[in-house]
Amino acid sequence: MAHLVQPASSDPAPEIDLDRVHRIHVLGIGGTGMGAFAGLLKEAGYEVTGSDEAVYPPMSEMLAAWGITPFQGYSPDNLERARPDLVVVGNVIRRVNPEATAVRERGLPQLSFPQALGEIFLAKRQSCVVAGTHGKTTSSALWTQLLARAGRDPGALIGGVALDLGGNFRLGKGAQFVVEGDEYDTAYFDKGPKFLHYRPEVAILTSVEFDHADIYRDMAHYESAFARFVALLPEHGHLAVGSRYPNAVTLAEDAACGVETYGLEHGDLVAHGLSFDEQGAHFTALRRGKEIGRFTLGVWGRHNVENALGTISACLHLGLSAEEIGQGLRSFQGVRRRQQLLGSPKGIAVVDDFAHHPTAVRETIAAVRARFPGRRLLAAFEPRSNTSRRNIHQVQYAHAFEGAALALLAEPHAAAQIAEEERLDPRRLAGELAAAGVPAKALPTADEIAQALVKEAKKGDVILLMSNGAFGGLAKKLLAALGG
Repeated sequence: MAHLVQPASSDPAPEIDLDRVHRIHVLGIGGTGMGAFAGLLKEAGYEVTGSDEAVYPPMSEMLAAWGITPFQGYSPDNLERARPDLVVVGNVIRRVNPEATAVRERGLPQLSFPQALGEIFLAKRQSCVVAGTHGKTTSSALWTQLLARAGRDPGALIGGVALDLGGNFRLGKGAQFVVEGDEYDTAYFDKGPKFLHYRPEVAILTSVEFDHADIYRDMAHYESAFARFVALLPEHGHLAVGSRYPNAVTLAEDAACGVETYGLEHGDLVAHGLSFDEQGAHFTALRRGKEIGRFTLGVWGRHNVENALGTISACLHLGLSAEEIGQGLRSFQGVRRRQQLLGSPKGIAVVDDFAHHPTAVRETIAAVRARFPGRRLLAAFEPRSNTSRRNIHQVQYAHAFEGAALALLAEPHAAAQIAEEERLDPRRLAGELAAAGVPAKALPTADEIAQALVKEAKKGDVILLMSNGAFGGLAKKLLAALGG
């Protein structure tokens, strides 16, 4: 029987027979998620081409390793060269993009990336989805590792580089496919959240705090996306939900499937006797008062123990034993740019992290302090996401740097794009932090922050860099200046 798909598009679009698709062209292939999806398609046996405005390392190098040569720049001519049976459109592509325009004009079959993922891969597997404001990437990578170590041979598509995979996708041949469920919009022709295409059967809802202020009007609008996600779960499914977020628990109450709450201190599944050392975190998991096992998790931080509890709940539902779960937790290496130790030049540990939401900043500082007990921590922060650049969380950031001996704050990235009255004010934030007992400075550029850190840092200190982007190349500049 033919696998017919009707694109979720605001424009009239032809029905697609996926059984006849062999050549797939990816618009926006230079992005982390789209590039990884192209690699997944290639491994699955498709002929893959793609276009982007410019493709830079490391994605250019990764595409080359997968045997994919992207077209530089968008042009209708690329479609002539690619001759695709299907075009997959990334959400960075706008309606006026010349190549996207040509796709519509020529009536070529097109799908958004999330719908293509759902139709090509998830429709044939048991879809395991991690959704929530925080912890999606780490939880997805950890869930994949637990299943892989248990011999389940899962597929996976993760929004960051999982160190255990050496990348962010895994084709696998097993029943399960783990996917990071992003609530961001899907494509220019489909403004719904990406995760609505992911057919969840087993899911983790880590947390719900306001984010993506560029597409969600307010908290109620943001929560509505997760309500729609929860409604997708079938009766035979399973939903693990973080108990620390009451609104997430409330949203989960409407699920048709079984729901299990988890948390460090309260919930159906909790961690008891938590401690940290150089190996990571150690805890006993109790499920409704009954001991599941004593576990060691190979990464640090109370928030990562919460992530582990969510994956334990999901894996117990999938039939993994406590011993299999323990092997996966113990062997987990983490995700690139999540508490990643870049080096220790002159005895100064330099750690890189993706943290940008105030909750993530607070939890990351606490986790790094637990990893390096008794050492002075110097924190540098770049407001780069569409939410962190705005003053929505101005007050919350003033309480997010507790435990840092110094906080250095960059100007919001591309600040001119945000109206001044809506923009995060790093100078005001520095004053508020100083008043709360955390010495802080607002410095305009990465070069000035690097100079300040080199001047301040001493042997035994820990420097923590936090940004969901490049931070002006601060990591490389700092390591070079320190002699690392």
